[in-house]
Amino acid sequence: MNDAEVLFGTRGNIGLITLNRPKALNSLTHAMCVEIKRQLDEWKTMPSVHAVVVVGAGDKAFCAGGDVVKVTRSYKAGTTEWRDFFHDEYLMNIAIHEFPKPYISLVDGIAMGGGVGVSIPGDFWVATEKTLFAMPETGLGLFPDVGGGWFLPRLPGETGMYLALTGARIKAPDLFALGIASQVVASDRIDDVVAALASAEIKDNRDAQDVLDGFHHDPEPAPLAQVMDDIDGAFAGVRVDEVFHALELDESDWAQKQFKTLVTKSPTSLKLTFNQLRRGEVLDDFRDNMRMEYRMVTRVMEGKDFYEGVRAILIDKDNTPQWDPNTLDRVSTEDIEHYFENLGADELKIAD
Repeated sequence: MNDAEVLFGTRGNIGLITLNRPKALNSLTHAMCVEIKRQLDEWKTMPSVHAVVVVGAGDKAFCAGGDVVKVTRSYKAGTTEWRDFFHDEYLMNIAIHEFPKPYISLVDGIAMGGGVGVSIPGDFWVATEKTLFAMPETGLGLFPDVGGGWFLPRLPGETGMYLALTGARIKAPDLFALGIASQVVASDRIDDVVAALASAEIKDNRDAQDVLDGFHHDPEPAPLAQVMDDIDGAFAGVRVDEVFHALELDESDWAQKQFKTLVTKSPTSLKLTFNQLRRGEVLDDFRDNMRMEYRMVTRVMEGKDFYEGVRAILIDKDNTPQWDPNTLDRVSTEDIEHYFENLGADELKIAD
C-alpha cells in the first residue's frame, strides 16, 4: 500500500490525482499543495494527458479541508510553515483555475474548506449521494478562502453569502440546483466514470461533459429552493449587521435558526467574509481574488480568533470559542479595511 499523501498516475488518456490521507479525511498538507501544482505544470504540456481527474481515498471524504491545526501551531512557534502553506495552496488554486485541459473533480464524500479549493476552481465538480459540502470558516475565526471570494458571490442570488456566513452544509440536490455540482452520479459508479474518462478522446470540455453526462442522474428536489426568497431577502445589503437585523426580526423558524447560527460565529470573521464576497463579486480576475485572500489570511494570522476557533472546534473540542471582539459593533470598519491592505514585499508571488 502506497502511503504517500497524494498519488499521481496516468490511466489511459487522463492524469489521475488521488488525495491519499483517508484517516485524516484527506485534509491537505503543504507538501500536497506543492506536489499537485508541480504535477499540473507537467501534465498541462503532456499531449498524452487529455484531462485531469481528482478523487479522494477511502469512503468518507473527498477532502475535509486543510491541516489548520498544524498551521496555527506553526505561527505560534514562530516558523514560516503557515505562510508557506497558504502561499502554495493559493498557487495551487490558481493552477487549477488556469489549467488548459478539462479538470474533473469526483467529489464523493465530505468536501469542506481546502477540499473545495482543490476542486471547484476546475471545470467539472461531480457530486454523489454521499457528498457533503460546506465552507465552515466563520466558525473557525477564518473566512472562506481558497477562492471563496470568487465563486461564492457568483452563485444564484445571495446563496453564496448565506453559505459563507452560516457555514451551512448542503448535499447533492442543492449543489446541483446552485450549479456547484455540474453532474450527480451514484457513488458506486465513480470507478466506472474514471474508466470511461480514461478511455475517451477528450479534446475539450465538451467531450468531457459528454462522458460525465452519460452517468448523470437528476437528484431529488433541492431543499434550498423552498427558502430562496428568504435567503435573498435576508442576506442582501451592504453591511452584515443588516443580515442580523433582518433575521432577528423575522419570526419564522428558518430565520430564527439562521440567526442563532450566526451569533455563534466570530464577529470579525462575519464582517470580514461579508466584505470579501462583496469585493470578490466585482473582481474580473481570479488571480486578483487570490491576492486579496492572501492579504486577508496573513492579517487573520496576526489576530486571535483563528487560534481560538481551532482550539475550541478542533483541539479541545469544547465548542465554546471566546471571540475577541465578541460582538459585531466592536469590529470597526477600520479594523476590516486593514485586512485588505497591500502586503508590500510579502504579497502573493504568482509566476506568469
